[in-house]
Amino acid sequence: MYYDFVAPTKEPDRQEFFINKCHELIEEYIEKKGKTPTYHVTTFGCQMNARDSEKLTGILDKIGYTEVEEDEADFIIYNTCTVRENANQRLYGHLGQLKKRKQAGTLQLIGICGCMMQEPETVAYIKDKFPFVDLMFGTFNFYKMAELLYTRLAGEESQVVEVLSEPEINVENLPERKKYSFKSGVNIMYGCNNFCTYCIVPYVRGRERSRTPEDILEECRTLAANGYVEIMLLGQNVNSYGVNFLGESDILKANPEYDFPELLSDVCAIDGIERVRFMTSHPKDLSDRLIEAIKNNPKVCRHLHLPVQSGSTRILKAMNRRYTKEQYLELVDKIRREIPDISLTTDIMVGFPGETEEDIQDTIDVVNKAGYDQAFTFIYSPRTGTPAAKMEQIPAEVTSERFSRVLEAVRENSTRISSRFEGQTVTVLVEDINDHNEGYLTGRMSQNLVVHFPGDPSLIGTFQKIKLLEAKGFYYLGELVK
Repeated sequence: MYYDFVAPTKEPDRQEFFINKCHELIEEYIEKKGKTPTYHVTTFGCQMNARDSEKLTGILDKIGYTEVEEDEADFIIYNTCTVRENANQRLYGHLGQLKKRKQAGTLQLIGICGCMMQEPETVAYIKDKFPFVDLMFGTFNFYKMAELLYTRLAGEESQVVEVLSEPEINVENLPERKKYSFKSGVNIMYGCNNFCTYCIVPYVRGRERSRTPEDILEECRTLAANGYVEIMLLGQNVNSYGVNFLGESDILKANPEYDFPELLSDVCAIDGIERVRFMTSHPKDLSDRLIEAIKNNPKVCRHLHLPVQSGSTRILKAMNRRYTKEQYLELVDKIRREIPDISLTTDIMVGFPGETEEDIQDTIDVVNKAGYDQAFTFIYSPRTGTPAAKMEQIPAEVTSERFSRVLEAVRENSTRISSRFEGQTVTVLVEDINDHNEGYLTGRMSQNLVVHFPGDPSLIGTFQKIKLLEAKGFYYLGELVK
């Protein structure tokens, strides 16, 4: 890259500089065209990607773009996920549809970022098959979007590609625009060290890096001061919080053993925060201290996402999950014994290489015994670069039949378990207008169960008492208790 000016070398000052440089170009565009350029960010994947997209939209807003629907946007950016193989095909389908718009001049820029860009073969494929894509960057330098965009807007390069193989620095305090004004996710760590044999995340998100307690708590205090009442603490495995800290910390000097249960308690102690959630906990290292922290603090939501992936000890070993079926069920029993009103959800994978009928029966047995409110059930998808992709794959028709049986077991159990609150009056955080029932709002219980009820939009962002009239599987219909 060549610039005819000297940019700051310290982050985030450097990115603020390039935000301003982009803004100058946008002002020239507005003066010339007589209209404000527009953008749309499409996010695929997990809550970590959603948090990254909040920062992308914040940067674009500050540059001077206006957000619109995808089919009206001058600049479309895809924040990608690569957990499953079909994610790539989905992206390619989108790009194929955009080609005509780009050729017709109704679309100016296309950007792609996120996990998929950390795969060199994917970047090479897009450069070859979709040369009209303007901007590509990965998970380790998404904060540089303004700088990369400036390079493209200034006409220095027709296609700007910058993907780092590992994180160089971690940049906080970037502009961001949150989806909600009353609840927010807060990253407590990045990356993953678990290396499950089917998972690409450690390769595209890097090794575990923990933010300092001071940075996390300061962000939470700022959110609380601005009216946010619910916080979700985010990490690929929050139980691992406490490794490879990103900076110096007086808290850590005073307490080198500071860990996730202590962080959870400290966040709950912040005035103004009424609810605290977290995602995700790996079953291999969910400690008794964390169970106690949840049990003893009413601000911690009564919901725990505890991915099992398989009920077979043999398959769990092949997945490198580092627990057995029996250990997982013992953990579930302990959690339910200590926190009786807990809501458990999970992830279940069907079709892992080598899976047998006996293994599927073990998975169904876990579903029947664990009592999940909800289970996200999906078919294994081989990811290039992971050990499992080199194993002998199971025929699709066999996996499909087994998947149907597991899904039916999930549905039967979830319908029964999640209806246990019917007739009760519960506290709900009102989140949005219901899209399907006119005059209805949608809220969420502490247990993460969704509730639909008649109400005025002015209630959004507030806690309300709702009587649960009828359980409808994965949600309730209720009425406001006045």
